[in-house]
Parts: sequence; structure tokens; C-alpha cells
Amino acid sequence: MKRNLIGACAVLALLACGAPQSGEQVTVVPAPPPPAPIAVTQPAGPTPQAVLAVTRSDFGKVGERAISLYTLKNKHGLTAKLMTYGATLTELDVPDRTGQFADVVLGFDRVDEYVKSSPYFGAIIGRVANRIKNAQFTLAGKRYPLAANDPPNHLHGGKQGWDKQIWEAKVVPNATAVVFEYVSKAGEEGYPGTVSAKVTYTLTDNDELRVAFEATTDTTTIVNLAHHSYWNLAGQGSGTILDEELTLYAARYTPGDPVPEGALKLVKGTPFDFTSAKPIGKDLKEAGGHPVGYDLNYVIDGDPKALRPVAKLKDPKSGRVLELSADQPGLQVYSGNFLDGTVRGKGGAVYPQYGALCLESQKFPNSINVPAWKDSVLLEPGKTYTHTVVHAFRVE
Repeated sequence: MKRNLIGACAVLALLACGAPQSGEQVTVVPAPPPPAPIAVTQPAGPTPQAVLAVTRSDFGKVGERAISLYTLKNKHGLTAKLMTYGATLTELDVPDRTGQFADVVLGFDRVDEYVKSSPYFGAIIGRVANRIKNAQFTLAGKRYPLAANDPPNHLHGGKQGWDKQIWEAKVVPNATAVVFEYVSKAGEEGYPGTVSAKVTYTLTDNDELRVAFEATTDTTTIVNLAHHSYWNLAGQGSGTILDEELTLYAARYTPGDPVPEGALKLVKGTPFDFTSAKPIGKDLKEAGGHPVGYDLNYVIDGDPKALRPVAKLKDPKSGRVLELSADQPGLQVYSGNFLDGTVRGKGGAVYPQYGALCLESQKFPNSINVPAWKDSVLLEPGKTYTHTVVHAFRVE
């Protein structure tokens, strides 16, 4: 992406989300070059047999319903595992600079553990991601009360959000991809309208995990979907992510405690500034919060509806790099503040506080209750909600 295009996109973002106060300067971070595919040197030996790009296996039951696990593998050996409970990414194996693979997402070995205690590990979040202030909104003059599952606010679709639903799945022909589908009936978790949703996960030979969302409705409602993986590029269970380096292509954020109400602020001069790469732990204590850490929404530079660079995460020790692109206006950054070492994940791994980082592409939190943002989350009959997130992996 050329520098002059970045500038034009920044202007569009200001028009879409509101201009900063007089005298403030907006810093626009140049986009990184497109990632090169990870080249892993294979040891000498017999030619391996062909491996199916997508396979299915059983992953236990939720109640009386069987849960399926789909395994996707690309030509470089990257492997993604996805289950029908919550359309959840349970595993993602990525090589380091020496070709050694590690699973870089937090999760569990069995579906019953997700049902019992998962803090949204790897799940699809809906019908509305993030928080809605005071667990209510008004649409067409009617008030809709919601579950206050993050008192006093509504969080991630409620007590039985889409992360806790069983999705239908099918393999995409001639692709390393799986489509998950779910129908959310009118009144589910208090929302109006029946919404039909589709999420397609694709693992490309360019070492990208692409997540493409679609949704339609029969009645005007609100929709804001997100993918909620917990990333640790050193490998799940390897400790904290405080030394991993984060870059965000965002000069502004939406302050709130913790729910935004329409204000925009520059990150410059604050602990929230990641416009240049820095260790996540460097200014974490200064970020405040209860518990202390990052849990806020950034305003991504550029056209809020265009697929563009959002974030770069790097583990200096392994050399693994995740470059995130998306076509939404915001990114919720969460540093695993509520992890406390009591959750044991895959292989019995202990997940300490700050044991992973969430990078959740989405529309701004509480948009339905902010007049300037409200239209962004409305979905009407005859229209289709779309949202694309690209996770590109490489090494440095």
C-alpha cells in the first residue's frame, strides 16, 4: 500500500468516526509490506504420502449432540483445527525461524472443558461482540433489555451467545476451508429478528488463516461479529506475552470505563500508543484497569470498510510474526488480564495472567447506543453483513 493511499484512507477514517479535537495531530503508521510465505526446510528422506487438506473427526458431545473437529493443513505444514461448538479454532500450529512448530492459540483438549469454563477461547462471538452499556438498547422506539452478564453491561452476545451454540459445518470443495452456519432465532438472548450466519475459515498456501463472516436477517436488528482467539506466538502454555512486540495501525482509541460512549482520543503520549512496535509489557501497568492491563478498542487507520493492515504481533525469541488485516473500523485489544493461572489448557498447560493477547476485529463497542456509530451495527432485511479477517504468518 502506497503512502499517499494511506493518507487518503486516514481522511476517510476521520470522516467516518469523527475528527480529533483542534490542535491534535493524527499519526498514521505506514502499512507493512505484504508477508512472505513461511519457507520451512524439509529434512531429507522418503517422499511423504499425500495428505488430505481437510479431515473430520469426533470431538465429544454437548448434551446428546455430537461435536465434529475439522483439521485443515496447508502445503507448508501449518495446521488449524476447528470444532462445531462455537465455530471455534481449537489449535493452530505454526513454525518458528528454525522450522519448529508450536500451537499458538489457547484452548482445551476436550469440548466439555470449553462448555465448563472457556473465556471465549477461539470462538465466534455474536450476535453482538463486546459490551453494550447497561445491557439495553432502543431500536425503532422499542427498548430491548439484555442479559447483564458483565454487570452492569451486556458482553459478547449474552449468557448463551454464539460461542456456546452448535454450528452446522461442511467442507468447501477444492479448498482448504470449512463453512460453519448457525441460525439465531428471533428473541434469542433478547435480540429482535432471526439472523442466519455463515463463517468460512480458509487456510491458504500463503500461510494465511482467513475468517469470512456473513449474516442476513428477516427483521431489522443489530449485528457485530468477531473472532476471539487468544494468541501466544511462543506457543500456548509457554508463559506470558509481555515480551512479544505489538504494532497497531491506529492513531486513536475510544476511551471508556470500560464502555465507550462516543469520544475519540489520540494514543500519542499515552500507554496505549503502539504506533511503533513495543513490548506489550512495557507500559502495561500504566494502562490501568481492573485488573490492570489492556482491554480497549482502537480506531484503525484508513477506510473503515476496506481490508487493510490492522496489527502486527512478533515473538522475538521464536521469530514468529502474525500480521492482521481486516475491513472493520475497530480492534479490541485484550491482554489476558482475567487469566489467573487457575485455567489449565491443552496438555495441562497453566495459563497465567497475560498468558495471551486477543486481537478482535469488530465495530466499536456499544455502537447501538452512540448516535454517531449506531448505523454501523444495524442490519436490515435484504442486506448482508460481511466481515473479513486475515491472519498472515511469517518469520523474522
